[in-house]
Amino acid sequence: MLNRRLIRIKVFKVLYSVVTSGSDSVKEAEKTLMYSCEKTLHLYYFILNAAVALQNAAENRIETGLKKFNPSPEERNPNRKFAENQVSAYLGQDPRFMKYCADHGLVWTEDLAVFVKKLFNAVSAKEYFKEYMETEARSMAQDCDLFIKIFSDPELFEDNEDLESFLEDMSMFWIDDLGYVLNVIVRNLELLRHKGSMPLPDVFLKDDDREFAVELLRAAMAGYDKYMDIVVSNTSNWDPDRVVTTDLVLIVQGVAEAVRFPNIPLKVTINEYVDISKFYSTNNSKVFVNGLLDRILRKMVDTGDIVKSGRGLIDN
Repeated sequence: MLNRRLIRIKVFKVLYSVVTSGSDSVKEAEKTLMYSCEKTLHLYYFILNAAVALQNAAENRIETGLKKFNPSPEERNPNRKFAENQVSAYLGQDPRFMKYCADHGLVWTEDLAVFVKKLFNAVSAKEYFKEYMETEARSMAQDCDLFIKIFSDPELFEDNEDLESFLEDMSMFWIDDLGYVLNVIVRNLELLRHKGSMPLPDVFLKDDDREFAVELLRAAMAGYDKYMDIVVSNTSNWDPDRVVTTDLVLIVQGVAEAVRFPNIPLKVTINEYVDISKFYSTNNSKVFVNGLLDRILRKMVDTGDIVKSGRGLIDN
């Protein structure tokens, strides 16, 4: 589920919290990190379960129309294509998926009924939805294509302020993870379209990613003061008030990664933290992080404090 980029971001958030709060408990920091990682998986299940919630909203609309005293011709003969779509049925009939959602409270409850109805109305107004409903043919591939468009539509999910508010209320650990989760959902829907099945992801993509997360946090916390001294000594005209704390934490974490993981190329480490700085610091941070981190790491290679072996580990 989580790739290395998102793992680095989660380590950064925990490390930043540790630095700004003054806490020095490695155990508590690791606990928070693992909980944060697991919550991203929870968000994946919750958002994907919106497919079932939307199908239920479609069924409710049909039933309401049929119960009217004087239903319109369309209400008497409703188009059931979306209400009977195969993607929602696939998820709703998967006992592992539904059990995981139920066990962790990842269902769209009655408290969200108004939002789900509003979301379904927004979906129904989309031209791609209208074209889908007008096509008589039915298939898993066609239904997957529809949901790929739905989950990829920023107005419906990623840029939906109402949804953002709900997610923030449900978990502070879901902030910033929605875009990543939506991309994973789309990739898995593409697998469902082509292979007829969808994987149920684990927290980490690979077995050693959990170890990477824990070891990176430990290395950054254990060496924070030492690496901060290195940062200070490599900064000309040092003025703490002019340097953003997030930049310092990112650079220290980058140094810790370069020292702790000899098999990760320096260029990869530098690029990762420069990219992260674009989203979690100031507009000028990428230049500062790139220049300073590059200079520090190369000096540490020269002094033997960082040991890299193998082609491509120093320069690409």
